[in-house]
Amino acid sequence: MRYALVLLASMALGSCGAPARENLPQVQIVKNWPQIAQGAGFGEVSAVAVGPGNRVYVLHRPGRPWKEPFPTTPIAEPTVAVFDGASGKLLDQWGAGQMVMPHGLSIGPQGNVWITDAGREQVLRFTPQGKLTLTIGTRGVTGDDASHFGRPTDVAFLGDHVLVSDGYLNGRVAEYDLDGRFIGQFGSKGHDPGQFSVPHAIAVTGDRILVADRENGRIEAFDRHGKLAADWTEPGRGHPYAVKPMPNGEWLSLEGRDDHDRQGIVLRLYSKDGQLERSFAVASVPGDKSRGHDLAVGPDGAIYIADVTGERVVKLAPGSLKAR
Repeated sequence: MRYALVLLASMALGSCGAPARENLPQVQIVKNWPQIAQGAGFGEVSAVAVGPGNRVYVLHRPGRPWKEPFPTTPIAEPTVAVFDGASGKLLDQWGAGQMVMPHGLSIGPQGNVWITDAGREQVLRFTPQGKLTLTIGTRGVTGDDASHFGRPTDVAFLGDHVLVSDGYLNGRVAEYDLDGRFIGQFGSKGHDPGQFSVPHAIAVTGDRILVADRENGRIEAFDRHGKLAADWTEPGRGHPYAVKPMPNGEWLSLEGRDDHDRQGIVLRLYSKDGQLERSFAVASVPGDKSRGHDLAVGPDGAIYIADVTGERVVKLAPGSLKAR
């Protein structure tokens, strides 16, 4: 019945002028993951990452939808939930009273938790237990230099360097050391190769830096010095919200909107050299209200997806994306 409803909705869109959505195989979601008490739930889930011990960190915004102008007061409830990757059991919660509009979450090389806060205009480093140990940027002040951000979106790591995709207002990747000292930056705002229009996510695979250039509808790859190495743009593809490497050198992109601005969740698997291998759809919550926003890959190959408007995180079992 659900498939029929989705199909009818797609046909209705087509009759209004927009072509039907891609007809993609649907990947199976692991049931009853995570384990959440009855009556409890998430706010907008903006990020997910896997840390040591297969601990899955979920970043969300309870009672704080993404709406401009942003408030200035922190979210009163915990914004980080930590689950066991295998069982989905809730292990910890923290972050209450600290974040204004949390957006991205990544695990650093020493196991620390790095969070971008688009409302605070800062990058925050926490211990795995939630103790704040470092802030980069000037709280509440927008800018485009060593000590200011323009709604930073995500963090990745290249050796002992911290790469920040920045962001909704800027179009750059800013680089710092692990203690927050500025090293340099690359990129600019625009639509030409090497430029960005909302660099929404960043990842490192081998010696390449991958950036999900969301509003330009492409993934761009750079060498470690910020020189453009590749640009993957395909007509008909959607807007990439996240990009992550797989353990075998392949990499994934996650699209939260298609090329006609209809939200959903589409996963695309690419080879090491950027050739598209397979594409999958992930079932939306009732009412087609899902939008894929971030993804993470566990040590066992399990895939976790942050569904921001569906207010959930879902798990795909290891091997789910194998050829069928």
